[in-house]
Amino acid sequence: MITLHRATLTAAELGSLDEICRSQPAYWRASGDQDPDSMTRAEIEAMLREDAEADGCETVVGRDSAGRVVGFAQLLLRHPVDGHPWIGLLMVDGRQGRRGYGREIVTAVEDRFRSEGATAVRLGVLVVNTEAQQFWARLGYREIDLRPDRAKGRPTFVMEKLL
Repeated sequence: MITLHRATLTAAELGSLDEICRSQPAYWRASGDQDPDSMTRAEIEAMLREDAEADGCETVVGRDSAGRVVGFAQLLLRHPVDGHPWIGLLMVDGRQGRRGYGREIVTAVEDRFRSEGATAVRLGVLVVNTEAQQFWARLGYREIDLRPDRAKGRPTFVMEKLL
């Protein structure tokens, strides 16, 4: 069973998150946010700190029953336009694939938002990331819009799940 903890970004935790980021080179190639062949720990740490410390955002870390970090999610607690919580990024350790960790992290995030009174959760998936689209659809998310992402103007499906 996965438990969620707010990221502390200690040296040990950053080491685990760095390894998780490095275990997903296909995501970084598709997104263009990092070059997986040359990204440095300092770049990954800066990205993680920026997102974790942004106003209205939170990074949560998923740990397995033995306490190992198996993934993380970056959350926007309340979107400034639509008022819904958003999952900004879900990253699961690629070396631990197909064990259900992603699904368990998402379920824990949904449970949290539901307990806080949210009626839906939204996220964006790049059009080029068909594997992620399928993952989210299996979890009950449906496409509600197609628009450029705010960061780089990349074609992005907005997906939503009613809670």
